[in-house]
Amino acid sequence: MIRYQLWDGDAPGFDPAYGDFQPFMEVYPAKGDKPAPCIVIFPGGAYAMVSLWNEGYPIAELVTKHGFAAAVVHYRVAPYAYPAPVLDAQRAVRAVRYHAKEWGVDPDRIGTIGFSAGGHLCCMSALLFDDGLAQGDEIDRTSCRISTAAPCYAVTSFDSAITHAYTRKNFLGAENTDERAAAFSSENMLRDDAPAFFIWHTATDGAVPVACALRLADALTRRRLSCELLIYPEGDHGLGLAQNTPLADAWPAAYLRWLDAQYHVDQE
Repeated sequence: MIRYQLWDGDAPGFDPAYGDFQPFMEVYPAKGDKPAPCIVIFPGGAYAMVSLWNEGYPIAELVTKHGFAAAVVHYRVAPYAYPAPVLDAQRAVRAVRYHAKEWGVDPDRIGTIGFSAGGHLCCMSALLFDDGLAQGDEIDRTSCRISTAAPCYAVTSFDSAITHAYTRKNFLGAENTDERAAAFSSENMLRDDAPAFFIWHTATDGAVPVACALRLADALTRRRLSCELLIYPEGDHGLGLAQNTPLADAWPAAYLRWLDAQYHVDQE
């Protein structure tokens, strides 16, 4: 494992009043002889904390055992608000692509996965990308485009009728208005060059309504964008790998099969 600080020195927008934290990621390079896909992981935590032991490290273990590389991102949370977490997510993808050869990664096969609020950040990484910035260092000039996105029981929408209010408040900060919320609701941000989506949720999630998943999937399919949607009948919020939840515990295997199909792993 490599501990990689996202920026040399202070991250953009660093505020010492919020403490001395600098965003970083823990990288698990690919172990095979050929360049492998890499999954960049955004654990949840309502943009108030980062749930590493439930939605970070176990997911890294899942994908690395499958032969992929992985990176668990320790992104900024409240009192930081937008754009800090999005900048962290974009920088993480840029860094993986920039260091692709060193870390055994295929730069054309980088995806993200996120849970709850991390699922929202996963969607932001999927929809707020560029092919490199005109200014900054060599990593900034590297594309942050991804090819797969997997928001899991995610706060995909900030619509007050279906969102998790605390997540929305922490992400938007002082600009927590309905107009601003709509601008950062995934269903309103879709673009024709969006990556393929894998979405799963449980019907009984009491914290983030399943309507978030349904709305995003509906918006994707209306635009004829690639989407797989799995809704499991039971399960609380924050399941992670869902190892003790019947039916929902099938999602990791389904996700790996989907990744293999997206990345043509069986053809290698």
